[in-house]
Amino acid sequence: MTEPEPPSVAKLSLAETATEPVQAKNTEQEINPWDVQAATDADGNVLEFDYAAISQKWATKLIDDELLARFERLTGKKPHRWLRRRLFFSHRDFEKILDTYEKDGEFLLYTGRGPSSDSMHIGHTIPFEFTKWLQDAFDVPLVIMLTDDEKFLFKQKLTQEEVYAFALQNAKDIIAIGFDPKKTFIYIDSDFFASEYGLHASLNATEFEKLITNNQVRGAFGFDGSNNIGSNAFAAKQCIAAFASSYPFIFGQEIKTNSYRRNRDRSARLAAMPCLIPCAIDQDPYFRLVRENSLRMGRPSPKVALIHSKFLTALAGVGGKMSASDPNSAIYMSDTPNQIKKKINSHAFSGGQETLELHREKGGNPDIDVPYQYIAYFEDDDEKLAKLAEGYRKGEILTGEMKKECVDQLQPYVKRFQEARAKVTDEVLDQFLTPRKLEWVGNPKVEKKEVKESTESVAEGTTLGEDGKPMTKNQLKKLLKEQETARKKAEKAAAKAAQQA
Repeated sequence: MTEPEPPSVAKLSLAETATEPVQAKNTEQEINPWDVQAATDADGNVLEFDYAAISQKWATKLIDDELLARFERLTGKKPHRWLRRRLFFSHRDFEKILDTYEKDGEFLLYTGRGPSSDSMHIGHTIPFEFTKWLQDAFDVPLVIMLTDDEKFLFKQKLTQEEVYAFALQNAKDIIAIGFDPKKTFIYIDSDFFASEYGLHASLNATEFEKLITNNQVRGAFGFDGSNNIGSNAFAAKQCIAAFASSYPFIFGQEIKTNSYRRNRDRSARLAAMPCLIPCAIDQDPYFRLVRENSLRMGRPSPKVALIHSKFLTALAGVGGKMSASDPNSAIYMSDTPNQIKKKINSHAFSGGQETLELHREKGGNPDIDVPYQYIAYFEDDDEKLAKLAEGYRKGEILTGEMKKECVDQLQPYVKRFQEARAKVTDEVLDQFLTPRKLEWVGNPKVEKKEVKESTESVAEGTTLGEDGKPMTKNQLKKLLKEQETARKKAEKAAAKAAQQA
């Protein structure tokens, strides 16, 4: 996107404005897949992200105790601390994923990363740690997409060779989280879509591109005429990555290679498999696009389900950014124990008072204290975390003590990661990157049924249901009505947002 034009210098006059107070303008929080900006008040102070407002604006559902209780009943697993503490706070259709798990026993799990540097910071590991936990809890197949093409398209200074090298290193970082190679397929876009194994994904992407107009993409992501054409088209790739029909080999379906007579018939059965995507809330616009159009595919897929995470605060606090150009803005997974200690002690924003006396008297604020926020991610004991917050508010726990607790949490976490990372050889990397049949169990209480692929031909233009069969007139009428309602709702929300801007 183009930078906004600065005000005309000729129109400014020191004589006219010298006696007038500077008027700061409050701004709304801005969240999209490429830029995240916190709101500011009338005095220019950066405000905390209002996640309830984001959820309301984007019509997502907040995660509640009832949903987590059902998860625990179905899986026998205690909800992750990030769910209990609402660090993953919002969702779309997670209850339907639980329905699927209870009835059919399996679904596709999908996440990804845009490789913009050769080293991940601690904030990057959060969605992957959570995804691994979901994979272990549900025992389902997982695909991880590394979008080197996206970063090349959106980062003007990066070359294709650079982003590909980043993707290889990031893949090793992700593997070090502990994913099971028997049920995990990782791919780099520029490799996969150019290979014979990417045929069905490419066919899905081309079909999805035909369904989406430039105006829809611009509306979803805020593009304008200055964006390159690749950025408009890329959205289709990230969307169809959620379709199980893009990966027939995972399910043991053979793709004839080295021949122009390759099997181009995408599986309606696989297309009908639901998908769950854990991601940060800023990635939601991509998947609203796929949710609105997945049923329009020739081999339709159900609306993808999502679980949204909050943003891990940068060391500088609310409004700060974790940037590769500023090594002190984040804890990197390559940092030494001393570097972690120095960063927390010297650069982590504190919610404590300016002096010891004031802190003892008034206490600190754990809600804005970065060391406490980091502890909340890595301390599993809910009672201990509550005592830390209470003691900090009362002034009984000092800033230095909170920082020490944070360091004690982060140092072993990063060390364990580094030890695991050292064991990820090129051979291990190849194992994860090789297209192959995956193995998983799913819900052990559900009997697996052999489902044969339909051999019936489908007339061109026929709309299929989620079961892969042609829709009846009433089903099609209902679908079209739902799509029209969703379209009007989106237009109304966009108009309201434009009025408030």
